[in-house]
Amino acid sequence: MAQTDLERSRPDLDFWRTLPVKQQPNWPDQGELRAAYTQLSALPPLVTAPEVRSLTEHLAAVARGEAFLLQGGDCAETFAANTANKIRDKVKTLLQMAVVLTYGASTPVVKVARIAGQYAKPRSADIEASTGLPSYRGDAVNDIAVTAQARRPDPARMVASYHHSAAALNLIRAFASGGFSSLSQVHEWNKAFVRDSAAGRRYEVMATDIERALAFMAACGIDLQRTAELGGVELYTSHEGLLLEYERALTRVEEATGAVCDLSAHMIWIGERTRDLDGAHVDFLSRVGNPIGCKVGPKATPDEVIALVEKLNPDHIPGRLTLISRMGAGKIRDALPSIVEKVNGAGHPVVWACDPMHGNTRDVSGVKTRHFDDVLDEVLGFFEVHKELGTHPGGLHIELTGDDVTECLGGGQEIGEADLAGRYETACDPRLNTSQALELAFLVAEMLQATRARRAAHSRHA
Repeated sequence: MAQTDLERSRPDLDFWRTLPVKQQPNWPDQGELRAAYTQLSALPPLVTAPEVRSLTEHLAAVARGEAFLLQGGDCAETFAANTANKIRDKVKTLLQMAVVLTYGASTPVVKVARIAGQYAKPRSADIEASTGLPSYRGDAVNDIAVTAQARRPDPARMVASYHHSAAALNLIRAFASGGFSSLSQVHEWNKAFVRDSAAGRRYEVMATDIERALAFMAACGIDLQRTAELGGVELYTSHEGLLLEYERALTRVEEATGAVCDLSAHMIWIGERTRDLDGAHVDFLSRVGNPIGCKVGPKATPDEVIALVEKLNPDHIPGRLTLISRMGAGKIRDALPSIVEKVNGAGHPVVWACDPMHGNTRDVSGVKTRHFDDVLDEVLGFFEVHKELGTHPGGLHIELTGDDVTECLGGGQEIGEADLAGRYETACDPRLNTSQALELAFLVAEMLQATRARRAAHSRHA
């Protein structure tokens, strides 16, 4: 490929090209790939370096135990679903969860959406066994339709992903800065959930307590609607940094500081399948200034994780690195403690977050699903581990949608196996629907309240 100015000035950013690289499409035409890369390299960034630094500062507060991280959104975004209503409903669900969690934790909630860029997915095989066609790797690579032409990896789709991400970001910024995001508005949505659903009615006491808190603020002269219009909420974007040509093309140098950031999103994470210490993904993302997430599965050893931490955050910068455990309900209580002890013992200021989705996937008559009880149990295990070790359970990483889908079993709606076919719409993995996501938020809020009460009691006796 022809070198850009950034490539000539920062050759180390391309060291990843000399390393083993996993989960990249078999692009059939290298000329098309070069053309897409050149076009992306010339486009404006999607986010800014000051926004990236702001998120790092907020995550540093999470690492210190002074805030909580809520990260959620689609398993795999699609171009067809990048509509105003679907973006609105995802943002709405995240905001509703955040209000409940803020009350439970009595600390700020850092809101990071899996949105405006989550268009690529890792797969277990290049060729789909059932069709003999290339696997669907997300709309940034190919189309989900079961034809040879649709499944052909097309680099121009990365450029289309950029434009879809830009359109989504434009709307997200408008929602975040206006009355749509006001506390009073979001609480009205939560009141409707509590009033109108069997799941919600279990949490009427907490919802009433939140309403009293908002009424107290209003009595103190705080205009919640006006506050939202003036300052809005901070909502950051994230995606898995899977397609390295895309991430590299959107990496920029800030002129004023010389800082290098991947400006395709505020936060980028490395998946369980691409976290090889000597692999291309870890090397590339170790060289950009964004907050980085790294998924950690049940087979990870403490030594492997400490090596990753030292590679990704050698300067011990608080908020730089989030370790996202995704171990499964039956394994987290055994696998996580030794990792937390090793990392914390070495003095690394990481954020500890829990992805209770990916370790709990099950097959029901050929349909991928997850059970709400398993998701909840993994979160419970995550809190139990951190309670035992005296560390901060820093956040949740959830696959969810603002739609009333029937992709995950259980929850207050009591979705059963026979219901899966009703509205199973995901392009890849099953997601919690709005009701299930809010139910989880109320349950986690109760866990956070218990954590806060223990800390208060410990402080009184210290």
